[in-house]
Amino acid sequence: MGHAPADESAGVPIRRLTPKAVRRGVEILCERDAGLAGIVERQGVPPVRLRKAGFATLAQIIVEQQVTLASGRAIWARLEGGLDTVTPETVFARTVDDLRSMGLSIQKATYIHGIAAAALDGELNFRRVHRADDEGAREQLIRMKGVGRWTADIYLLTAMGRPDVWPRGDLALDTALMWLKRLRKKPRPERIDKLTGPWSPWRSVAARILWLGYVHEVKGG
Repeated sequence: MGHAPADESAGVPIRRLTPKAVRRGVEILCERDAGLAGIVERQGVPPVRLRKAGFATLAQIIVEQQVTLASGRAIWARLEGGLDTVTPETVFARTVDDLRSMGLSIQKATYIHGIAAAALDGELNFRRVHRADDEGAREQLIRMKGVGRWTADIYLLTAMGRPDVWPRGDLALDTALMWLKRLRKKPRPERIDKLTGPWSPWRSVAARILWLGYVHEVKGG
């Protein structure tokens, strides 16, 4: 994923985005890319809004796979209501059918139940995930059934706050990138890597800028 950006005041790599780091990343990206600069000029600096790292957030990202934001939130609210609190213990104490009755598909219920078991027996150790570099953290997450590249990347970006992650397969980002670069069709993964490469080591910040552009200018335009 490239080198982590350095904290210029301390000379050490930034492993987790802060509001200050995001502002610095935005400044650098705006100098490099006029299209991103235009979005920031019109929409402002993207908010950080990091999620709480851990099992519940990973489970919520799985719930959000391939559904609209509104649907994902509604299903998650039902799951929280049924369990009171979403932890490996409360999930594993229920059956897959119990989880299905709370709005999950059988596939997602199976995935989340399995990840709860992995968290309880130590196969999935979030402390170990959070200590790893980007690739190491991604590899540990992808070992879990139901966690693909997109899910792992979204977790690294929105929960771990890693600064240089581009979520592959994110429909909104793919659409926004086509719009920004005036492409006629969705680019292949290798083409996306080339297009986003100049934004490293701030690709997480670039993604947040493009999400703003998608919501306010592409989708809402």
